[in-house]
Amino acid sequence: MSMYRYKVKIEYQGTLFSGWQKQENAFTIQEAIEKAVFLMTTEHADVYGSGRTDAGVHAIAQVAHVDLNKHFTSYQLQQGLNYHLRNHPISIYDVCNLGENSDFHARFSALERSYLYKILNRGNKPTWEKDLAWWVPQKLDVSLMQKASKLLLGHHDFSTFRAQGCQAKSPLKTINYINFVQEGDMISMNIKAPSFLYHQVRNIVGSLYKVGLRHWSIDDFHEAFLSCDRTKGGLTAPAGGLYFHEVKYS
Repeated sequence: MSMYRYKVKIEYQGTLFSGWQKQENAFTIQEAIEKAVFLMTTEHADVYGSGRTDAGVHAIAQVAHVDLNKHFTSYQLQQGLNYHLRNHPISIYDVCNLGENSDFHARFSALERSYLYKILNRGNKPTWEKDLAWWVPQKLDVSLMQKASKLLLGHHDFSTFRAQGCQAKSPLKTINYINFVQEGDMISMNIKAPSFLYHQVRNIVGSLYKVGLRHWSIDDFHEAFLSCDRTKGGLTAPAGGLYFHEVKYS
């Protein structure tokens, strides 16, 4: 039987969810969307995401695909899913009907993934940005963080930033791009790679945080990176500052 494959783009506020991937005893983004698919179509269909986000992590442009027996226009599927997701902080903001028997795969067709990490750097605690950025009241030196971050570009062993429980076969990863931008009190780090280790971005931010506080020199950061030892790295930055930002396909 022919199946219609639909590519969807999703944004979500992850604070109240236990991450993307379905779990037995916790509510997740994937589960919420699959329930919406069933309520709209009466089909039990798996929704495959381009990347897994952890509990409390957000998405600006998560990409997923779903295969359905029924044909829908992009508008019909988008409107229907958003109706059934109306009580959750999840929005389907783009749908593409890829037709029958498409070989597109949200995860395996991805060439590059991009994450954004936000730090609110001011003395007074946040109200609007609570759970949406890491509040750091101490002044950070963003220029030092920027310089240190450039040491991560290229293909390296990222064991220093690899969390326990990571299921990747190898700690070797390639960082294509990393950059800091500061607008007022908000500091944003954008990082791009084909794929990432478990907690890699948050652990990188936690180590660069020590550079920004001037607790570490750039040489200290480099030494920790080259040690390939997680215990030599900085803390794991909070989940609330992390956003799945973009995914690139051919």
